Amino acid sequence: MFEHHKGFQKMLKKDELSFGVNVPLENYDKEPPQMIHQVERAQLAERMGFQCLWFQDVLLEDPTFEDPATGQIFDSLIYLTYLASQTSSIHLGTAALVTSLRHPLRTAKEAASIERLFPERLMLGISSGDRRKDFEGLGIDIMKRGELFRESFHYFNEVVAEEFPEVESAFGKLHKSNLVPKPTRKIPAFMTGYCQQSLDWVAEYGDGWMFYPQRPEKQKETISAYREKVREYHGSEAFRPFFMPLPLELMEDPDYPLEKIPAGYRTGRNHAVELLEKYRKAGVNHIMFGLSKNERPVPEILQELGEYVLPHFHTSAE
Repeated sequence: MFEHHKGFQKMLKKDELSFGVNVPLENYDKEPPQMIHQVERAQLAERMGFQCLWFQDVLLEDPTFEDPATGQIFDSLIYLTYLASQTSSIHLGTAALVTSLRHPLRTAKEAASIERLFPERLMLGISSGDRRKDFEGLGIDIMKRGELFRESFHYFNEVVAEEFPEVESAFGKLHKSNLVPKPTRKIPAFMTGYCQQSLDWVAEYGDGWMFYPQRPEKQKETISAYREKVREYHGSEAFRPFFMPLPLELMEDPDYPLEKIPAGYRTGRNHAVELLEKYRKAGVNHIMFGLSKNERPVPEILQELGEYVLPHFHTSAE
């Protein structure tokens, strides 16, 4: 399906593991990030072989959610476009765009425009959302997010793929009208979690799956179940990549032992390589590092990962 999509082919390969980093690229914990030096750090990530910058889609600050970054402060698609203009090849990913809160026609216009401006760099992670305050602020019933997600997904795909489609849904009606520009390539769309759907639905309609961090042996079970469903719907040769976020605290001692932290690990680079190889063997195709909790400066972490960790994995060397 994406045989001719250069970005997909470079970043996502069967049995291989590539790496991205979550924005903002700075150290923060309880206080909001300052959002400075992001351009230089995005450029550094690109130089060091990271394949993707990942942006969250969060509308409102909610102190009860314990996310001082509120995504990355700025709107995800606007900030993604800004950093795209300051880099040359690194991919731009949403993890994840909450389509239940966005009109699919507007989302289609924005995504298609980004794709035309920065060809084959957009990696569209999508979700049904989980931040109650955002739903309340927009007057949308959070209990209907699964239904809204499905309808939005199909509407989006019709208007970006078809010329003058006839569309009628709760989101609106298209009759003798057409979305322009059309993307030059199909935009990869990856489901995040279950999106209030079933695993069958995720496997049938998604171009890949983003799922939450688990230990390698548990993640292997999850991936196996997903890939079995993919085979049922798309055949034995179908490839649908698996993505996983991973908070990482990289210690200065390269032999620092592996320690579990919430959703991730604290370790030195040598044991990090061993851990990541386990995830590769489990079937993970792309890991999104979360570096905000490091005590060491984030640029130092990016440099060390790029020099000593990424070269152990094929796609990082391309």
